[in-house]
Amino acid sequence: MSDSPLILFGAFDRHNFGDLLLAEISASVLRHRPLVFAGLAERDLTAFGGRKVRSIAEVAREWGDQPADVVQTGGEILTCSLYEAAVMLLSQESAAKAIACHDADRAARQAWSEELLGLHQQVAYLVPRSLFRRPRNFQYFGIGGTELANVPLPMRQEVIANLQHAGHVWVRDRVTQAHLEQARIRTFLAPDPAAATARLCGSCIASHRVDGEPAAVAARFSQGYLAAQFSAEFGDDATLRQIGCRLQQVQGATGLGIVLFRAGAAPWHDDLEVYRRLLVATPDLDAVVAESLDIWDICALLANATAYCGSSLHGRIVAEAWGRPAANLVRDTGRMTKQAAHALSWGYGSRRTVLAPADLATGVIAILQEKTSAFDAHVENLASLAIEAFTRARLAPAS
Repeated sequence: MSDSPLILFGAFDRHNFGDLLLAEISASVLRHRPLVFAGLAERDLTAFGGRKVRSIAEVAREWGDQPADVVQTGGEILTCSLYEAAVMLLSQESAAKAIACHDADRAARQAWSEELLGLHQQVAYLVPRSLFRRPRNFQYFGIGGTELANVPLPMRQEVIANLQHAGHVWVRDRVTQAHLEQARIRTFLAPDPAAATARLCGSCIASHRVDGEPAAVAARFSQGYLAAQFSAEFGDDATLRQIGCRLQQVQGATGLGIVLFRAGAAPWHDDLEVYRRLLVATPDLDAVVAESLDIWDICALLANATAYCGSSLHGRIVAEAWGRPAANLVRDTGRMTKQAAHALSWGYGSRRTVLAPADLATGVIAILQEKTSAFDAHVENLASLAIEAFTRARLAPAS
């Protein structure tokens, strides 16, 4: 078995629950190899349960003539532009300034992104083999690109050019698989790696379930709670009133408390102020806001919950990994989003699990009724499929 370093590359350089968790899941499986954690920029996310992350451009410069093995971990990476990623690496204030300066001019924002990150590419989290002197085995684990057909043609061409030379392409949904196979990219379909969270990271999460904020929340709502989350795009007044009303209906029908949490603090993710406005608009809602951004606290919050509903796909996947009924919240249920693609590929039962705000109450009440032993067996099977996908890539030792 090789003991040469393996470069684990992904969006581990900003606060997004799923991306930080994917680094830990991959690391737990690939522990037989020395690992270098790389992102677009050098960052230290250890305060949130993440890693010290190196800039991939700097890693490539220092790698020299050493053969480069790179694993690029999942998320919706096939449709994330360099500009979008660059903005999400900034503070909220700096992001607003960058958007004001560059958003209207495609060429200007590309030039700004390249200068900021030291990379010359359009797709943020796909490393071109040409970045290294001796590229060897490039693999992709649990990647998504549901809306690949809608990105600009040069971006799509870059995606295809990179994936054509990959040693292994593990896609996490059937929609992405269809896009890539139409371009004659061979893929392997398996659930998102986070489907194995409870199995691979259970011991770490167990201590967080009984301590700190997750334990306090569980004690506060001893009869159970709905873990709820939604990104800042749901933050207009009308939508907040609607979400608040529907959460009250869930509470009235089930007796569950409501725990609001953030699944990401990077720009374009979640915003505490939106949750505070929701509570002001819905004063009778028995709810608390969980403030911890530690990924293990978030996992524990989901593991202790009765159910989950929110816009975060990884919030749903992790909740289900712990056997908790879950649904996603989207603005437009007629659009094939990553949440819809996941439900199409790996959903359980006959109930709708991708909901518009207006359908939140009926949807959550319905999924609670489908919490059965068959559901538990279904999510256990997804975990097994995800673990087998790591082994199939021939980078992880057989269990």
